[in-house]
Amino acid sequence: MPIRHAVIHHIDKKPDGSPAVLHEAGSELHESQAIETLLGDLNDAYNAKQGKAWGLFHSESGAHPLSRWLNEYLKEDMTFLEFSKVAVCHLVKLMEETNLSTGGHVIFAHYTQGMTDYLTIALLHHSDGVTVTDELELAPSRHLDVGQLHLAARICISEWQNNKNSKQYISFIKGKNGRKVSEYFRDFVGCMEGVDGPGETRTLLKAFSDFVEGEDLPDEAAREKTQTLVDYAVSQTKKGDAVSLEELSGLIDEDRPKAFYDHIRNKDYGLSPEIPADKRTLNQFRRFTGRAEGMSISFEAHLLGSKIEYDEEAGTLMIKNLPTQLVDSLKRAAS
Repeated sequence: MPIRHAVIHHIDKKPDGSPAVLHEAGSELHESQAIETLLGDLNDAYNAKQGKAWGLFHSESGAHPLSRWLNEYLKEDMTFLEFSKVAVCHLVKLMEETNLSTGGHVIFAHYTQGMTDYLTIALLHHSDGVTVTDELELAPSRHLDVGQLHLAARICISEWQNNKNSKQYISFIKGKNGRKVSEYFRDFVGCMEGVDGPGETRTLLKAFSDFVEGEDLPDEAAREKTQTLVDYAVSQTKKGDAVSLEELSGLIDEDRPKAFYDHIRNKDYGLSPEIPADKRTLNQFRRFTGRAEGMSISFEAHLLGSKIEYDEEAGTLMIKNLPTQLVDSLKRAAS
């Protein structure tokens, strides 16, 4: 992961109403194993973080100036250090508006993965611990705790520059504790949600269920394809990458690698060629299967409690919205 530029500034801000104090870095971080390790750990923690959203920049304005500054840096009208300084000053201004926020170390990192350029901005905090000295004595120590990551965003610079129609070149952590303690960071980045990750994932899973039903696959084959989908999508989320529908289609059916992809296109589910999968939604997508005495039942776990109700005491399943093909068969048998 070649790191092109990296800077860390420190914002001393306590949630007691006292003014924030900004300590600006005087220079960029020099290339070292420490920054490589930090950025690697930060990426791993960010990729594993649930509750992220995907979006795009607001139109450039005084309220959302980061995209303008980033563009000026990329055009070499300012250095990366200058870009980070003007940006962190803007962050402090927004942070001052909420007394519930706390400061920390703000990292700006421009790096390359493969052929793609990214900018990561994150607010990091320290954790206290204990270390062993060379004299085998215990001593207190402090380290940046990337595991406690609550405010961070990643901008895919390459996609922003080269795909003007994209609505998902920014990802950011959505806060759970209300606007005052988290959404100021999203305002700082100047982004809005453009893609509903959980909604896109549910649509993908609906398309897959329709595909499996239409193929009339045996239970074992359906389970294998379901596991293939979940394993691939989860692995992509761990890497921080989107799910490629074309690549997924090839994994689901190696003999007909375009079958699932064509199904999605022909049925017009409204999915983009690449979607940001939601890990929580994926984890709910499992199949329950059972076969006995001429009866075979198989359904996705996410249907339990909605279209399918289980009465444990009576040992029964209530199924709502039966498949049309099954309803037609039952009607013919009853006539």
